[in-house]
Amino acid sequence: MLRFHNTYATLDARLYHKQPPTALANPQAGHFNRKLAARLGWLDDDFLMTNWVAIIGGALVPKGFEPLAMAYAGHQFGQWAGQLGDGRGLLMAQVLDTDGRLTDLHLKGAGLTPYSRMGDGRAVIRSVVREYLAGHALNALGIRASNALGFVISDTPVRRERLERGAALLRTADSHIRFGHVEWIAAFAPNLLLPFTRYVIATYFDECLAMNTPITAFLQAVVDATAQTLAAWQLVGFAHGVMNTDNLSITGATLDFGPFGMMERFNPMWINNHSDYNARYVYQNQPSIALWNLSRLITHFLRLDGLALSEQHAREDLSREVLTDILDSFGERFYAAYERGLCQKFGLPVSAANAAVALRYLDIMQQHRLDYTNSLRALLAIASDEAGLHEQALLATLNNELAATPDGLATCKAWQADYRALSPDAAQIAQYNPVYVLRNSMAQAAIERAEQGDMDEVARLFDVLATPYTVSPLARPEDTQPPAPDAAEICVSCSS
Repeated sequence: MLRFHNTYATLDARLYHKQPPTALANPQAGHFNRKLAARLGWLDDDFLMTNWVAIIGGALVPKGFEPLAMAYAGHQFGQWAGQLGDGRGLLMAQVLDTDGRLTDLHLKGAGLTPYSRMGDGRAVIRSVVREYLAGHALNALGIRASNALGFVISDTPVRRERLERGAALLRTADSHIRFGHVEWIAAFAPNLLLPFTRYVIATYFDECLAMNTPITAFLQAVVDATAQTLAAWQLVGFAHGVMNTDNLSITGATLDFGPFGMMERFNPMWINNHSDYNARYVYQNQPSIALWNLSRLITHFLRLDGLALSEQHAREDLSREVLTDILDSFGERFYAAYERGLCQKFGLPVSAANAAVALRYLDIMQQHRLDYTNSLRALLAIASDEAGLHEQALLATLNNELAATPDGLATCKAWQADYRALSPDAAQIAQYNPVYVLRNSMAQAAIERAEQGDMDEVARLFDVLATPYTVSPLARPEDTQPPAPDAAEICVSCSS
């Protein structure tokens, strides 16, 4: 059974607009995440299980749900965008999972809200399928991200570049509070900043309440969580594509999958969002953009300089100098996490020297545009003669591609000799380098079949991506097949 804990709905009414979803026409089952449903207590409720399609389709609001659209603001592509908010989504409820963790249930594609601006409040099949599989894939990879309970498709017509069918997704996250919430408060309701900060700390960073300066500790925790997530993105080759301040979660979890992509042939300057005309959000820039976004967030806490979170706490020094020191810690925290993760992927003890060895391999991958995921998984075959057939085949393909370029194979062979001399741990390499990521071709194949009402490919990919670190009997050769070396890079639409 769901254990409701709808605390956001008790906050100042200026922060949201309560409303029910607008039902989709003839909603039909897409896919349902039974493992996540069990963790939420949904699986044990016969009413919820019987009616999950109607609930996600917006036709039924169960008892205990308090749907609302959140107000927030933000910087989009580096420019202040002002009032934003949930234009097609609703926070349906907050619940405690089986481990007592607060979890948001958020319906995407729920219809018009006061924050829809020029939009129609809907989502389409292609965006819903991509987000459903992406959240599931990142969670399986061990990266903090929203996840989805299920999705439906419908007969509701939705106009994008062409006429498409509407769909909806019930996603979960530890929080849907974004950097943009603080930006909205600072711009439109500055008197709410202290009570809102009090709520956020008590709800998501309660360990900070034991500190004498909880606001300072909270801001440092946000920086640390963001640094950890960005390091995880870079290590697995994930490019978010649209890192606006309204798309970054206060808890550091990955949120709002739009024109995202998983790196295939390694190009740190790959533009995967067709609206990113200036390459602002490319893979290479993600850490610096995270820092820029954090600066937009943390600057607003100058307003609280000299104030106390509560009567039990001291007045805090939130001067420009203190906030700058917190921001400046991002680079150190990010690189420490990245260096640790990089050494783990290469099966080596964590050290600057070993990270340098790993970076030499990444340079080879970049110079010769090798496949990111496959080249790292091929480390198993470089490190051990006992590697499986899949990894042996990956190494053979890598060597064949390098042999087609001047000095490519010789350079890599020299690196391989140096690497083997370090006695890398094969088990660790297998633990930290996935066999499968959600390649664009995989998502596109699932989308095309889903648009015809066939969910078999979604279901197959869901199962393959559930165990990304082991070779799956459900996998097909194309699941690990990169684009041809001369193929045009994929650029995904923002419209969804």
